[in-house]
Amino acid sequence: MSKPMILVVEDEPAIADTIQYAVEAEGFECLRVATGAEVAELLARQPVSLVVLDIGLPDMSGIEVCRQLRQRHAVPVIFLTARAAEVDRVVGLELGADDYVTKPFSPRELAARIKAVLRRTSRPAAGSAATAAFQVDEERCQISYFGKPLALSKYEYRLLSVLLKHPGRVYSRDQLMDQAWESPEASLDRTVDAHIKNIRAKLRVVQPDLDPIATHRGMGYSLKEGL
Repeated sequence: MSKPMILVVEDEPAIADTIQYAVEAEGFECLRVATGAEVAELLARQPVSLVVLDIGLPDMSGIEVCRQLRQRHAVPVIFLTARAAEVDRVVGLELGADDYVTKPFSPRELAARIKAVLRRTSRPAAGSAATAAFQVDEERCQISYFGKPLALSKYEYRLLSVLLKHPGRVYSRDQLMDQAWESPEASLDRTVDAHIKNIRAKLRVVQPDLDPIATHRGMGYSLKEGL
């Protein structure tokens, strides 16, 4: 298996060196950039497992970098900040950051937080389905998207749960009906289309520029991989 790749966005070389040493000591791989403008370009060609993002970058705010990143990617983010009050405002904005570390920080603490976030976002509990963008609470029949609980009907919940179990797999309408409806023979194919449309609308409320459900003409639907 390939090692998790950690992207470090930090303009102070000494701090970036410390972070790189900490993550590589834990067996991770590390990429480094010093400006926010480099993040989108790098992620377009290189998938990463997690981003360590300094809020105080020289060219743009890390908050804006996170906002732009969230429009296209579901990768976990840990903020680095010099001011705890700054983090309070970030959390209030609900940009989707998964954690934060206040400078000065312990390299061991940062490494522990990285591992905790990766466990939380990459390794769902047995019998459940989850991705970095989605979290499923099967006991409560609740799905969250970027940390926000979705108000789903019974069949919307069941449909999305099916797609989440196997990202990339294309399900026909009949397959979705068989798995999500008690009496699929009593429903119409277009019922699935209507429910998928409703799910997409609810997802767009959370992330307007991201559509995680792919339509396969003449075949059915799938959840896009890499979320």
